This record gives sequence, structure tokens and C-alpha cells, in this order.
Amino acid sequence: MTDHGIKGKTVLIAGGAKNLGGLIARDLAAHGAGAIAIHYNSEATRPEAEKTLADLKAAGVHAVALQADLTRDGAVARLFADTVAAIGQPDIAINTVGKVLKKPIVETSEAEFDAMFAINTRVAYFFIKEAGVHLKDNGKLLSIVTSLLGAYTPFYSTYAGSKAAVEHFTRAASKEYGARGISVNAIGPGPMDTPFFYGQEAPDAVAYHKSAAALSAFSKTGLTEIEDIVPYVRFIVSEGWWMTGQTILVNGGYTTK
Repeated sequence: MTDHGIKGKTVLIAGGAKNLGGLIARDLAAHGAGAIAIHYNSEATRPEAEKTLADLKAAGVHAVALQADLTRDGAVARLFADTVAAIGQPDIAINTVGKVLKKPIVETSEAEFDAMFAINTRVAYFFIKEAGVHLKDNGKLLSIVTSLLGAYTPFYSTYAGSKAAVEHFTRAASKEYGARGISVNAIGPGPMDTPFFYGQEAPDAVAYHKSAAALSAFSKTGLTEIEDIVPYVRFIVSEGWWMTGQTILVNGGYTTK
């Protein structure tokens, strides 16, 4: 019988140094993961990566932190190769990397468009590709997208648009990798209480988002908390393996204007 638990498993988390990625790493460590590689983007994130790394090692996990700008040619392939060299072939691969832009279409520059699709689409595609190459049979592959994929709203065209492609990548990969027992899914959180959210939103928009979910009154901020997402991640990369090719919106019943 195939083991779909977390205990003893080897994990790679892109964007695993802080915020949601860092909490996922700590949670999987607490649930028995044997080895975890956390990726971080730049020197600016190194202190948070080192703190997360120290926490993982304190939990008894064989852990490494790997720096890479994943938008560079070949960087995702090198990340997987470095992971295999450092901690072994992964059982679980999770991509939390993303960038948000809130801007009217007529004000969006070509450089902004290119940056959004490089981070949200290109990185996601090649992460899914390299996971298909490097994951063990019966592995788990998960991408973090956005609940805006189910929304009808202005101003997030490059954000929702660049994440929308990942939904199809997920379906295609689930078909292509299914013969090896690999499940492939995506989670779309609602607006999350992280620095990425507040950097894009004016005070009136923040107030709206904090009241826009059916369960907002039961959240400490009114927003999706990273702690709300982690149990779904844990389930999907373990006992929830039978679900594949799906994008799950986890947002407390969030509704846009």
C-alpha cells in the first residue's frame, strides 16, 4: 500500500522562507517531514530564510535553504538539481512564488506585464515541469494561485491573468503525471494578511477586502490568514492525494465588488 503521509518525506518549497511558504515548511516539519529544502529569491530575504531554516533544524529536520531568482533561464532546473543533491529526490513539491499588481489595464506597462508573467506564469510552468522530472513516483505537486481566478473584478488583469494559466498547467500535468501516481493541484487563497497584500491596496480597498468574505467576522483581520491555508496544503500533499487536476479556492466565501 502506498504511503500518503508526511512522516519521513522529502519536501521542496519554492518561496519557503517566509509568510505562507515559511509556515508551510514549519507545519510539515511538525508533522514529521524528514527533509525540507526552502527556496528564497534574494539576499534581502536571506535573514528570514535563515530563521526558518533554524526552526526546521530545531524540529529535527534535515533542511537546507537555496537562493535563486527563478525567472532566470535554467534556474528552476538548478533548484531541483540542488535539492536532489542536498536532501534527496523530493516526494512533495510546493510552489508559493507569486507577485501581485493592482493597476488598470490602460496604465500597465510592458515591463510590468513581462515581470508579472515571468514570476507567476513562467516560474510556475517550469516548476511543474521540473517536478515532473524529479518527483518520486506517488509524489505530490501543489501550486499556490489566487481566488481571483473565480472573480469578476477590475484592476487585477495581470495578476489573475498570469495565475489563470497555472490552472490549466495543473490540469495538463495531472493527466501527464497521473500514470506515475503523482497528484497535481492548486490552491487559490483569498486576499491574505501578508505584506504583499497591503503594498497594493489603498485604505478603502483594504476595508472592503476585510469585510468581503462570508466568514470575515470570524477572522482576526477579516482577511484570509496564512494559518487558514496551511491545513489544506498539508491535506492535499498527503491523504488528499486522490484529488488531482483541481484548483481549490480557500477564501472564507470571498466576494469581489
